[in-house]
Amino acid sequence: MQVLWAPWRMAYIGGPQGAGCIFCEARDTVDRRARLVLRQDPAIVLFNRFPYTSGHLMVAPREHGGDLAALSPAAFQTLTTALHDTIRVLRDALRPDGLNVGMNVGAAAGAGVKDHVHWHIVPRWHGDTNFMPMLADVRVLPEHLEATFDRLAPLFDAA
Repeated sequence: MQVLWAPWRMAYIGGPQGAGCIFCEARDTVDRRARLVLRQDPAIVLFNRFPYTSGHLMVAPREHGGDLAALSPAAFQTLTTALHDTIRVLRDALRPDGLNVGMNVGAAAGAGVKDHVHWHIVPRWHGDTNFMPMLADVRVLPEHLEATFDRLAPLFDAA
C-alpha cells in the first residue's frame, strides 16, 4: 500500500483554535500571510488556508457578524458584487468545469466560523473527486496554495 502524507491538514484538524476571527485578522493584515486577494469596502476575498481544491476562496464582509440579514442592503449588494467578481476571476484563471458556491450560516448549519458570515467558492473539475478522500482521508490538490495565490492575486488587482 502506498502512503500519501498531507501534514498541512493536521494544523487544521489538531491545531489550536485561534482566539480571534480569521476574517477580521485577514482584513487588518497587509502582507501575503493573510492570503487576501481583494479588499473592497465592505467586502474581502481570501484563500481558504485548508482548501478543498486549488483556488478555494472565501468572500466575506469586512464587518464582523454572523447574521447575513443584519447586513445593510448596500453592504449585501457589494458583497454579492465581490462574489460575482470572484467567480469571474476563478473561471478566467483556472478554467474549472464548475463551481460550488455556498454559505453555512450558524453552527447548526455547519459554519466553521459561525460569527462571521462568508461564502465559499470552490472550483471543480471533472474527475477531481476520486477514491482518496473515501479511503485515505486525503485530498490531492494539483497546485500549491502559494502558486495559486500568485496566479489569482494579480487578476483581482486588475478587476
